[in-house]
Amino acid sequence: MKRIFTLFALLAIVSMLAACGGAATPTEAPKEEAKFKVGLLSPGPVNDQGWNQIAYDAIKRMESELGVQTSYVELGESPAEFEKAFRDYASQGYNMVLGHGNQFQDAAIAVAKDYPNTYFFISSSRYNGPKEGNPNVIGLNTDSSQPFYVLGVIAAKMGKGAGLVGGVEIPPISETFIGFEKGAKSVNPDFKVSTTYLGNWTDVAAAKEAAMSMVDEGADFLLPNANIAGNGVYQAIVEKKVWGFGTYIPSNQANSFEMAPGRILANYVNDYGAGLVGIAEKLSKGDWKPESNIEFGLKDSDVLYITFNDKAENPIPADVKKAAEEAIQKISSGEIKTLD
Repeated sequence: MKRIFTLFALLAIVSMLAACGGAATPTEAPKEEAKFKVGLLSPGPVNDQGWNQIAYDAIKRMESELGVQTSYVELGESPAEFEKAFRDYASQGYNMVLGHGNQFQDAAIAVAKDYPNTYFFISSSRYNGPKEGNPNVIGLNTDSSQPFYVLGVIAAKMGKGAGLVGGVEIPPISETFIGFEKGAKSVNPDFKVSTTYLGNWTDVAAAKEAAMSMVDEGADFLLPNANIAGNGVYQAIVEKKVWGFGTYIPSNQANSFEMAPGRILANYVNDYGAGLVGIAEKLSKGDWKPESNIEFGLKDSDVLYITFNDKAENPIPADVKKAAEEAIQKISSGEIKTLD
């Protein structure tokens, strides 16, 4: 009997302790906040030290500065690939997708209506989606005719003629060459400017051959606007011992002139990342919607600017630098129109 009583007593005590302590309630781990996601469609290798790398560096800055999730894909020149890549990113919940070139515009328009919660941005485009009934398709243009105008001023003050090698003849490329020629002719109406288009963005050998032919015809300045193919122009600068400019140089290489050592007099630096980070930051906060296309110019001095190579074999003289800086100021204020 004593043992039975003891057992009941122990059970009672345990029961009382359980009642006092209460049952253990499982706790849920706090849900991780969904990250803002940015995708990049690149029309070529993202390590091309030019146009494509600018966009890649931009999304890497978004990662480090904003903590967003990023991804990229390198594509050829097939519109079907463009549309599929846009759909893949949008269907995975990406908030912002950048097609890095005017050639992505039609594919973005085709896809955008199916994914109203994704913003499709198109580089080198003046497409005004909100005005055209596609509020989530936004053209992003860096008006490179402006820095090219300044490079034209420098070339005309220092040389006899220039050769310009483009990839495909589309407005974002042809406009830069218009700007260059306009800048050069403002200094010397007789300055000869030769232009050629390769019909592609990748043929380095063809770009080199075209550039060397231009030198044979009297050009002593060369510059490319041809993505990866532009490396052939830099090779021609070295072999022909003429002068040139770096174009679409990423900001982290603003003062690197090694594409043609000693012979690059200035770089046109395109810090597209500064502009894109600002856009992504505003979008990620959820309290901003683009109301039109977006245009960057020399007035946006953190996005587009020129650096001078004071260690070149023939550095730009002080008076030419002054003329270049005056042109930058007048373009920024609107006094000089580089395309009109």
